[in-house]
Amino acid sequence: MHQFEMPQEYVKRVVARQGRAHACETFDGPRTALVVIDMQNYFMTAPYQAAYPVAREVVPNVNRLAEAMRKAGGKVVWVQNLAPWESEKSWSFARAMYTPEKAKARWQSLQRDAHGFQLWPELNVRDGDERVVKRRYSAFIQGSSNIENVLKDNGIETIIVTGVATNVCCESTARDAMMLNYRTLMVSDGCATATDGEHAATLGNFYLFFGDVQSTDEIVARLKR
Repeated sequence: MHQFEMPQEYVKRVVARQGRAHACETFDGPRTALVVIDMQNYFMTAPYQAAYPVAREVVPNVNRLAEAMRKAGGKVVWVQNLAPWESEKSWSFARAMYTPEKAKARWQSLQRDAHGFQLWPELNVRDGDERVVKRRYSAFIQGSSNIENVLKDNGIETIIVTGVATNVCCESTARDAMMLNYRTLMVSDGCATATDGEHAATLGNFYLFFGDVQSTDEIVARLKR
């Protein structure tokens, strides 16, 4: 699991601005959702090119948060990344950032019937949970998914973001959620990416300017209140 501690300089800056270290000191369970981003085989295990092995280490924390969320009356939303073939034209710039061979491998691995698209089998997915398919890094950007309908239909105002990768799809989704006026939090030991440095850079910047960052222990304790 990534080694992370929020720099005290950042904490001081946040406290000076908002008067407290955490914007999310309490949660209204039924108005809160755990949003789990892209914990699919393609991002979790070899031989897939986008696998982050450390992501497997946060699975117990994600499952623990999911159970705490259900007990608090909130929603768990499992988000899966799809690479539709039409995005060869509609998102050609992203495709151009890969060699032709790597682009083909990514697109093939993230089709609905592909093994890479499926959620990691050790995740504790329940029948009452929500499932969302997204087509861009952010689940919220126009045309990516129906996540806003899902959240609005369930009266959600606060979202807790976990998953992979911290600095790609998790960050993109969390930032856009805040811009859309969701009370947004990222989980320091519930997200994963390639390196400790990338993980820390995203969480530090998000905490300074976009929302809150807490550990699994902190969130579970606050959900129980």
